[in-house]
Amino acid sequence: MSTATQTEPTYPVHFEGELQPGLSRWLWLVKWLLVIPHVIVLVFLWIALVLLTIVAFFAILFTRRYPRGIFDFNLGVLRWTWRVGFYSYSALGTDRYPPFTLKPVAGYPARFEIAYPEQLNRWLPLVKWLLGIPHYIIVGIFIGGAGWGVGRAADGGEWLGGWSLVGILVLIAAVVLLFTDRYPSSIFDFVMGLNRWAARVAPYALLMRDEYPPFRLDNGAHEPGRQTRPDAGESPVPDTGPHENDRDR
Repeated sequence: MSTATQTEPTYPVHFEGELQPGLSRWLWLVKWLLVIPHVIVLVFLWIALVLLTIVAFFAILFTRRYPRGIFDFNLGVLRWTWRVGFYSYSALGTDRYPPFTLKPVAGYPARFEIAYPEQLNRWLPLVKWLLGIPHYIIVGIFIGGAGWGVGRAADGGEWLGGWSLVGILVLIAAVVLLFTDRYPSSIFDFVMGLNRWAARVAPYALLMRDEYPPFRLDNGAHEPGRQTRPDAGESPVPDTGPHENDRDR
């Protein structure tokens, strides 16, 4: 697995998390309790996301378009989930409590954006469940944990923690933080790479993009070749336009 070079095409997902300096060495011990209100809300949001994705499936099949309202809602759920995960046990990257909103939040250190596709392949949703299996297995190892199925892994999986590769690494970082008052940057960068891989699989599994996710681990807070965050509300990743998968066969 190699890091992307600037000559590689930009994947239409923008996923970032900036490590906050001066993290509390103790707060991570109680974050599981503090995020309970978010978890309750997210349970209902994810139920709605699944139902709306079924609606989007039929819309793509007949119109080749992902309904914009459904796209924006599902993206909002992914944003919310990532902010909670970044605050809690998917990264422990900030002590700033995540906001209760589906919208982008200016200045919050965790960001997730997906470029809206103007047109999609109408037949590809019929086989994405099969084509995505290699990624679902990998994501299950990275963040899925025991007891989390392929579907959970596909949607970004265990962003609230657990015995997965991400969970183990974050636990190590938390113990180091507890005793040294610092979060090892090398662990944080690797954790971000694992989460970024899952974040790129999520829109493919949720039918939001047709581009196949790259088998690539891009470590670090920022996307490759991007060092500054976009303003809230600005489209952070350009639509790549029509591509081979967009054409009906």
